[in-house]
Amino acid sequence: MEVKEAGETRTSWSATVRETPSTLCDHARKKRKQDTAPEPVIRITEDDEEEDDDDDEDGKMSFNRMKDSEEPCNKRVKPVVKSNSLTGVITPTKTPALKRIGQSISRSISFRTEARPLPPPVLRSRPKASSFPRRRNSQCWSDTVESHDLTAKEIKRQEVIYELTQGERQLIEDLSLVKKVYYEPMLKLDIMTESELGQIFGTLDSLIPLHEDLLSRLERLRGSEKTVGEVGNTLLNWFPCLEAYVTYCCNQVGAKALLDLKKHEKRVEHFLRLCQESSFSRKLDLWNFLDLPRSRLVKYPLLLKEIQKCTPPEHPDEDTLPDALELIQSIVAEVNKKTGEAECQFYRRHLIYLEESQRLPEIPLSRFLCCHGELKNNKGQRLHVFLFELALVLTRPSEDREGGQLFHVYRQPLPNASINLEEIPDGEACGGSSFRGAFTGGNDKVKNCFRVSSRGRSKAHPYSLQANDSFSKQQWISCLRQAIIQSRDRTAQTSQSPHSPHPDLALYNIADLSLTSDTEMADPPLVD
Repeated sequence: MEVKEAGETRTSWSATVRETPSTLCDHARKKRKQDTAPEPVIRITEDDEEEDDDDDEDGKMSFNRMKDSEEPCNKRVKPVVKSNSLTGVITPTKTPALKRIGQSISRSISFRTEARPLPPPVLRSRPKASSFPRRRNSQCWSDTVESHDLTAKEIKRQEVIYELTQGERQLIEDLSLVKKVYYEPMLKLDIMTESELGQIFGTLDSLIPLHEDLLSRLERLRGSEKTVGEVGNTLLNWFPCLEAYVTYCCNQVGAKALLDLKKHEKRVEHFLRLCQESSFSRKLDLWNFLDLPRSRLVKYPLLLKEIQKCTPPEHPDEDTLPDALELIQSIVAEVNKKTGEAECQFYRRHLIYLEESQRLPEIPLSRFLCCHGELKNNKGQRLHVFLFELALVLTRPSEDREGGQLFHVYRQPLPNASINLEEIPDGEACGGSSFRGAFTGGNDKVKNCFRVSSRGRSKAHPYSLQANDSFSKQQWISCLRQAIIQSRDRTAQTSQSPHSPHPDLALYNIADLSLTSDTEMADPPLVD
């Protein structure tokens, strides 16, 4: 570092002079007193760049040199020699790094000879509103009419009928979209074979004309004032067409399994992902669209009940709506029954028995599946448990070579008629250290657990199972209780009359089961 005298004043960005505001004021005052020789200015050139940590020390040294420069011009200025010794120098107070940066910026700005204009602000265009997802228009019947003189009850009735009509229109749009956007492109692009598409989509194409027929009938019922008078007779005549849903819903069990299998292929996954990200999908995947007819089917009884509540006693629909409601409920029950049978057969075909003793006769005799899902055993292993009509089967899920789902039977299945069900209260310590460690990570408290065991069978051990949450636990307990009662009644009737036909069991829809039943079941005596 060298100190040189200069006859002219100029600012150099390569070597910045460290001055304080007070120094600048003294310097200007003394300059006005001197009329002859120009004031020498100190310019400091550095051969090497200094570290940021030495800024305070350099600033102090520069301040001392500025004081020396204020002496008369005939005074000889000695070169400043950098020394490691700080003897005779007042040690400056340590300034925080952030404060030093602020001071440096302030000094740099004060030494600018020319004002630099600020850059113009960046104008950002306002992003356009995204059209994803496209939502349904939530228009009511009241929005379609300008004025009316109807009572509040009649207005409610017109609103429900309008909801029925709009639901048919939206269903037709969705089913037509599935055919145009999913089925036809995948067939044309050879993403799936025609046989695979036929299995996944089933008879969906035949459902569109059925709902178009109902929509046209409902629209013809609307009068000049956009009100609908009698609707019961129209629905009573059209509901028998819904028997076509038996074939479609029974096919859905295998269709869902095949669709899940095909999603592992890159072309299929890429195509379905692009469709789901598009605006027309409303964030729904293909299976959501394929399941819309079933969802629509179970909504008809609810809509009819609402229309019936709002219908006055003297209205013509008072006689036809109860018959229409009874008809649609019987159709829904039949569809649920056939779908349950198809589901039971599908999962029975995918059971893999490890021992011949696991093939209970109650499994092939079961006509429907009460419920199934994931549970944990006392070792923390995830099991897929099936509660058939007559047997409880614990399995371990796996896949075959093609990626299809299989279920290896775990331990010995239990006949429902011989099951003892025990509910384990939350927080109760039971089952030993392995049970507690698997369920609670080492704590002594367990949650959402129950135990099943078999009476009179030496090979069947008690199974302690844990559900995902309290609701799932209550659902399993309720289904198990109902299945146990039904199986014991069936066994008792068969033993009393061996040649009598099997009773028609009513356990088809688990949604009708009570999930809060605390009734204790007494074990009936065994019948030899």
